[in-house]
Amino acid sequence: MSTVIQPDADGLRRAVEILRADSVVAFPTETVYGLGAHAFSEKAVAEIYRLKNRPTWNPLIVHVADVAAARELTDEWPDRADELAARFWPGPLTLVVRRAAHLPGIGASDDTVAVRVPAHPVALDLLRASGLPLAAPSANRSEGISPTTAGHVVRSLPDVPLVLDGGTCSWGIESTVLDVTGDVPRLLRPGALGLRILRDASGTIALPESETADGVARPSPGMSRRHYAPRARAILCKDVRDVDRSGLAEPIATLVYEGSDGTEVLSADPREYAADLYAALHRLDDAGVATILVQEPPQTEDWLAVRDRLSRAAA
Repeated sequence: MSTVIQPDADGLRRAVEILRADSVVAFPTETVYGLGAHAFSEKAVAEIYRLKNRPTWNPLIVHVADVAAARELTDEWPDRADELAARFWPGPLTLVVRRAAHLPGIGASDDTVAVRVPAHPVALDLLRASGLPLAAPSANRSEGISPTTAGHVVRSLPDVPLVLDGGTCSWGIESTVLDVTGDVPRLLRPGALGLRILRDASGTIALPESETADGVARPSPGMSRRHYAPRARAILCKDVRDVDRSGLAEPIATLVYEGSDGTEVLSADPREYAADLYAALHRLDDAGVATILVQEPPQTEDWLAVRDRLSRAAA
């Protein structure tokens, strides 16, 4: 069973010892809890994949303490990466750049690496104390709901040796991933940082042209057809009241946003909705719900990341 401890000096010391012994530690970021391992250790990275039951073609994001540490992982650090890092790091933005020759492939046969500087003080303390770049996907079983509390981690991955409890993650949804290896930045995964604010900083951003088939190497996580899914069957619908419930497994719950009646009613503000989305899905799973009818979010750009998560959860 996982040990959950406070991220004080002793907790950080124990976490660093485990990481330097080529094992894994779960820790909070401002987006979701991550399952961290030394990015240069093939043994440690393999432990991430084993615990999560994650397919090897699904790559990992490497978390570092600052821009200088990010540069050390790259073969080419473009000016645009500098500009975006200066504005949004530490923060929920992941940049995909050319991987340095000395860095092993983080779960994909691609020549790139996804890297970010997290904004959570515990994550930064751990990165600085360990002196290691940490490969860290969400700390949950593959395809499942990402964790936003230490309790979520333990329930999904009870065999993780250590969990640093940093409270509830403030953003509650994964980082936005931008590929900056080409002339025009390309969105690989919508996330906490919206496109509008990124365009203000970077200009044109290319959107994904098609889905990446499962089993094919890709430059970013979060591109699988099914992801972020509860144990219950999730069904997206325009109006949960209009759904024919005959034949649906019970108990049935509804997830809506303000202005409608439901089992779980989240904010009509996309940022606030995203912050509580995974927690709401965890609550419904913990309650033993078999089917979740989910009100479709608005078809606006501000809701892009939420729509992405819900569509994959319902796949």
